[in-house]
Amino acid sequence: MNLHELLREREAAGDPIRVGLIGSGRFGTMYLSQARNIPGVRVAAIADINTARARESLARVDWPEDSIVDSVDDLTEGKTAVIADAMDLFRTDIDVIVEATGNPIVGIKHALAAFDSGKHVMMVTVEADALAGPALARRAKEAGVVYSMAFGDQPALIWELVDWARTSGFDVVCAGKGAKYLPGYHQMNPDNVWEHWEFSDELKKSGQLNPYMHTSFRDGTKAAIEMAAVANAAALVPSDEGITFTPGNLEEIATVCRPKEAGGVLAHEGTVDVMSSYTRDGDWIPHNTQEGVFVVVKATNAYVAECFKEYPWHPDPTGQYAALYRPYHYVGLELNISIANAVLRGVATGTAVGFTADVVATAKKDLKAGDTLDGEGGYAVYGKLVSARTSVAEGYLPVALAHHVPLNRDIAQGESVRWDDVVVDESLAQAIALRRETEALAAVPVS
Repeated sequence: MNLHELLREREAAGDPIRVGLIGSGRFGTMYLSQARNIPGVRVAAIADINTARARESLARVDWPEDSIVDSVDDLTEGKTAVIADAMDLFRTDIDVIVEATGNPIVGIKHALAAFDSGKHVMMVTVEADALAGPALARRAKEAGVVYSMAFGDQPALIWELVDWARTSGFDVVCAGKGAKYLPGYHQMNPDNVWEHWEFSDELKKSGQLNPYMHTSFRDGTKAAIEMAAVANAAALVPSDEGITFTPGNLEEIATVCRPKEAGGVLAHEGTVDVMSSYTRDGDWIPHNTQEGVFVVVKATNAYVAECFKEYPWHPDPTGQYAALYRPYHYVGLELNISIANAVLRGVATGTAVGFTADVVATAKKDLKAGDTLDGEGGYAVYGKLVSARTSVAEGYLPVALAHHVPLNRDIAQGESVRWDDVVVDESLAQAIALRRETEALAAVPVS
């Protein structure tokens, strides 16, 4: 039986899935815009430290004003609570928590509280998953709940393609996505970020856009974080050289994302990468992979290789490699696929199965002892994708913990920062403990 029929059964039985949303930003608002059109689902509560913003989001999607209450204690059928303290959600009978704050430290806190109260977690805050997803996945399993990447965001959609490939009998050569990128982007900062976005001048000056967030989208950090989540969920191992961001169009995916010895750019098979939608000269590539996701597979025998050539699948020149490509992702509009799978089938749309990939803080410029790091999308560091084993062996600092920490030695541009190079903020004890649990898993073979 398909998900929609199962949801209709929940609706008919008067037993809808009860959802709690934490964070009413873009992703959360997109989900809210769909939620009232889905049978068998109710958004019971929205938690946001800025409750006015949450109410504005509800108004933006035509949520009935008379259905909104100010406390989870006032929840009755058909009502939605808007609250400031997310911890109030964990004493309710909500089934699923959607963590969409974008803050990895807070995301970890909310996920642990959800597990303790028997609630499934849809982790939109992929930064938390890249930091400690393997440990969170293990905690969720112990609690008997589902911890999942969020469908609609690219990591879950990439993982779905990986699952398709393996279920179909293929070995995965590469899983990835498209993104706009030029080599100088690693040095981008909030002062020059808008030079590299196509927003109108009016929107850029409106205050609606976060320059730090949009810097992380362009300087390679967000791509690294998303690829780490994919790698850890799909047991893939990234190159220690980082993402290649090789230019190419959708017809060239299998040609680019194959091993170097076969004419491609990959250090090895069974990895992740991102293709640039820009040429190195800064021109848009026609039919680029900008919004899409893909998986590259290898022919298992000569017959399959002939199939690759006979159909219009754009294999590589040897006919040994082919790609399956999805051109778009619908972000929060697709989230309910994850929610329904978790509650109705007890499965995740991607969850970490081991620790194979990490995102480490890497200097954007020469840094001096005494300088303070300012995290993702800031002026000091960007996130570089490396293998988890290398990260742990070298003692590299995860980019998610490179916030408001002073350096105790000089760091050269392009050098990755180590734990020993900073004064660690001990107030982050919970997140650090989960991180240490995750690091211990780097030595555990992934089945």
